Amino acid sequence: MKYQSQKVALAYFAVALGLFAVQVLGGLLAGWIYVSPNFLSEILPFNIVRMLHTNSLIVWLLLGFMGSAYFLIPEEAEREIHSTKLAYLQLIILVVGTLGVVLTYVFNLFEGNWLLGREGREFIEQPKWVKAGIVVAALIFLYNVTMTVLKGKKTAITNILLLGLWGLALLFLFSFYNPSNLALDKQYWWNIVHLWVEGVWELIMASVLAYLMLKLTGVDREVVEKWLYVIVAAALFSGILGTGHHYYWIGTPGYWQWIGSIFSSLEVVPFFAMMAFAFVMVWKGRRNHPNNAALLWSLGCATLAFFGAGVWGFLHTLHGVNYYTHGTQITAAHGHLAFFGAYVSLNLAIITYAMPILRGRDPYNQVLNMASFWLMSGGMAFMTFVLTFAGTVQTHLQRVMGEYYMDVQDQLLVFYWMRFGAGAAFVLGAFLFIYAIAVPRREVIQSGDAVGTPAE
Repeated sequence: MKYQSQKVALAYFAVALGLFAVQVLGGLLAGWIYVSPNFLSEILPFNIVRMLHTNSLIVWLLLGFMGSAYFLIPEEAEREIHSTKLAYLQLIILVVGTLGVVLTYVFNLFEGNWLLGREGREFIEQPKWVKAGIVVAALIFLYNVTMTVLKGKKTAITNILLLGLWGLALLFLFSFYNPSNLALDKQYWWNIVHLWVEGVWELIMASVLAYLMLKLTGVDREVVEKWLYVIVAAALFSGILGTGHHYYWIGTPGYWQWIGSIFSSLEVVPFFAMMAFAFVMVWKGRRNHPNNAALLWSLGCATLAFFGAGVWGFLHTLHGVNYYTHGTQITAAHGHLAFFGAYVSLNLAIITYAMPILRGRDPYNQVLNMASFWLMSGGMAFMTFVLTFAGTVQTHLQRVMGEYYMDVQDQLLVFYWMRFGAGAAFVLGAFLFIYAIAVPRREVIQSGDAVGTPAE
């Protein structure tokens, strides 16, 4: 570790992994409720479980992005973080807000209160006091990392990363605007949800992936930066107007059907470019880096993002297809693989690379780490196929044949059982990853006796 202030990232990664565990357990519980609908219905209704599942996903991904920034920016800028105290204060604010959200959701506190109660908007249900805390934490973070970059060396990686992080924070401000008109509400709501995951988050993904390729492969920085600019240009060109594929059926003008169809079809391009970039960098690489697990997660991230966000997104993005498929299990298939491939895998890749450095030891428990990759990736791939078949059946029976929603759900039960099995495999992989990261490897000396000291 070159800079002592990089240790801030350790705290962010630790909290992120804790929330990752909560998120996957919440998903497994939600999957079980699909096959046993009355399970915990009086104590923890499905809508609360789903909120905990999706909200913990968003928060732990954001914490991972912030930890990534605090880890890589000092190396790129060649100076210490502007203020480690501010970084820890920011983390405390986010943890307090997260605890407040969990208590509010689970115990349904302050129902209907404009300041303290939860809102009814998917993904941004947080009470307004929590949203205000998130904004304060984001401002602290942006000030901290921006001052670090401005006072240090500027690179393409830090420039793109800052652009993505500033965009992330500014777009979240739309969560405070809640118009009474439902169509208008949805239009602004997508400015957060879509322009995050298919806009500024892609910039963060591209910059962190570029940093990992630089460190793991040893390819010249000039080559990495050229790829990075092409990927970012493609992401912004397609992603901004690609928002239109969410506007098809919410009451917006008809021209959005064509704008959304054309530009969202192009959204597959930056994800294909990222996959090609990762494999070309490894192919051209001159460095045999010892952290094979980090390289596996990096390549897996680019590949699964292409299929989840790119291919599965394209499957139902054209308005003629989306007319029948929107809101079915096909949407769930796309959402799960896209989030896991693009952003969950990205965070797990940078954590796998950074944690041995932050903890002062060689890459450790790599076999378990790589096993967790295959368990999670295999579980998620199977879940995606299962939900795709379920969504196809659902589309035909419900949207084409006109059968009642609940009658169709009964016929999908076999798919939901398979989805639960895939989720169980994924959760096992997630906890295996956390164990591989958190527990030191036991070295075996020549006599065969195990010792508890980590490799230095």
